[in-house]
Amino acid sequence: MTRIEFEKVVERALEILPRRIRDALENLAIIIEDHPSAEDLEDVGLSRNDYLFGLYRGVPINNRSFFDPGGQLPHQIILFQGELEECCPDKRRLMLEITLTLVHEVGHYIGLDEDELRQLESASSIRLEREPPDY
Repeated sequence: MTRIEFEKVVERALEILPRRIRDALENLAIIIEDHPSAEDLEDVGLSRNDYLFGLYRGVPINNRSFFDPGGQLPHQIILFQGELEECCPDKRRLMLEITLTLVHEVGHYIGLDEDELRQLESASSIRLEREPPDY
């Protein structure tokens, strides 16, 4: 899949995010890279043999302070196109994984803990399985 085709899938995934997640997208850049670096994998406790679909870079909303400097660059969600494509045999599964990855990473952005993330992902997965997104 070309980068432009992949970007279109990401745009569609952003459109179908749960409202709670969509409403939180502020000062947040979505960046697409081919694969995570060794440092990215190490930062999240994974090895070279593991897959990493996405990564949040920034300070969660609930950890920010009034005293933090203003005018900061946007926080980032990185999606790893190569990893996602390797693990998703078809476009429907790719759309589902991109959407769930975005849900997970935006959850980090808004400061959800791991239990809250699992609940949100589970609810999103059930909804997406029942109503698969068009691609």
